[in-house]
Amino acid sequence: MLSSLKNSRGLFIVLEGLDGSGKTSIARMIIENLSRAGIRAVYTYEPYDSLIVRAIKGEYAKYRDAYVDALAYALDRLIHWKTTIEPALREGAVVVCDRYFYSSVAYQTASGAPYEWVLEVNRYAPRPDIAVYLDVDPRLGLDRKKGLESRFPEYERLDFLYEVRKVYMRMVREGLLQLVDSNRGLHEVFNDVWRIIVGLLERTSSS
Repeated sequence: MLSSLKNSRGLFIVLEGLDGSGKTSIARMIIENLSRAGIRAVYTYEPYDSLIVRAIKGEYAKYRDAYVDALAYALDRLIHWKTTIEPALREGAVVVCDRYFYSSVAYQTASGAPYEWVLEVNRYAPRPDIAVYLDVDPRLGLDRKKGLESRFPEYERLDFLYEVRKVYMRMVREGLLQLVDSNRGLHEVFNDVWRIIVGLLERTSSS
């Protein structure tokens, strides 16, 4: 029973995927389920929208490329870790993060930076307890997002998103991410993710 897991140490869970994969909706559902069970759960997301991210999207936008973005997001990530994620974990919360360094690897590699270099830039980002990749066909993902505001519209090109997906699948093959098929209905996808989360919580509480 989840109620028996209230005293577990903090856990860090990451959801990854293209826009339209259901990341945010599923993250919110996880938070609701955990909260109902009396487990403190915190939702957060990346990019964290620190001054670093605002600078490269504003004053320094003309200098942006895959390398600048990768370095900026890596710094934004460490700020996010120190100000939000780590304090919540120390207090024993389950932190559910909507994107993490895997997004940088996928998007900046697809933008032209070397895969191994982006991983190295993020070498010191603490690894989550579990990271799930919600795989959706880019065409379906874009269809799901029609009419909704995007934080990064520059990435919403079909050809580019197929390249991003290839990088995500490479991370799945290399064991960095757990794969869940997100081409299905939201509740089917959530049930698969929830089973993974519960398994993690149960293993942690019994260790």
